[in-house]
Amino acid sequence: MTELPLSADLKSTVLIEALPYIQRFHGKTIVIKYGGNAMTDVALQEKFARDVVLLKLVGMNPVVVHGGGPQIGELLKRVGKQSEFIQGMRVTDDETMDVVEMVLGGLVNQDIVTLINKAGGNAVGLTGKDGNFIHARKLMLKAPDTSDEAIDIGQVGEVVRIDPGIVNLLCHQNFIPVIAPLGVGEQGEAYNINADLVAGKLAVTLQAEKLLLLTNTAGVLDQAGEVLTGLNAQRVQALIQDGTIRGGMLPKVACALDAVQNGVKTAHIIDGRVPHAVLLEVLTDEGIGTLIRGAAANRGS
Repeated sequence: MTELPLSADLKSTVLIEALPYIQRFHGKTIVIKYGGNAMTDVALQEKFARDVVLLKLVGMNPVVVHGGGPQIGELLKRVGKQSEFIQGMRVTDDETMDVVEMVLGGLVNQDIVTLINKAGGNAVGLTGKDGNFIHARKLMLKAPDTSDEAIDIGQVGEVVRIDPGIVNLLCHQNFIPVIAPLGVGEQGEAYNINADLVAGKLAVTLQAEKLLLLTNTAGVLDQAGEVLTGLNAQRVQALIQDGTIRGGMLPKVACALDAVQNGVKTAHIIDGRVPHAVLLEVLTDEGIGTLIRGAAANRGS
């Protein structure tokens, strides 16, 4: 019998390894927060688009929520406006909001739609203002020195509720929704909302199988710099208390934890700098990032 070349053998092994995951997640919704380096590197952009199209073609329902912080900052700089942040949130006055809507709802959103369509998918761009499907209110920050004082950072919002009808309709009609994290208030005012928060709340609303948060780090790291995975809520809380999870990872972990405590089976914090990160996390045994399980998740999900 002729022995297969190693490369062919590896390829067949990878395909067989993916089969049970394709079967398990067929018809399931996967919400993907797309941001970081994966959004700014051309080669990674193309690989991300192919990943999303492949998930759709094998029967899953990927829903993309994207950020755009660097692009917003760059356009503000070009128009001579300095970006200002308080507690990691962009201060968003009227002029800044105009730029945010232009970048998130227009430039970035349509770039992602074009990439997915070029890769063979059928993507449709949305913002939370379309059909008023992301209802929001003004987010007020607490001053660090007192619990009584609130800080107004302008047209920055938090999610009140999400109406899933338009997203479900698109998914069922074989489209891939690409969502800019803009919400709408009771008086029709627009709000700039953190993309991680929108992705998490949308995953809960859709009762998604998975929430994937693409970042610029390998995942949650232990004190030795090794990736931690297979975490549950109790383990996450312990890692927060002992200082292992800290800094910029805290809000991402909080978002993931909220999702799995409210019906999402698993949340994943993965490195968007790795080519085909989405496929590696969803369709392989080992994955590439940190998996956080909800109570209803099966082992190995």
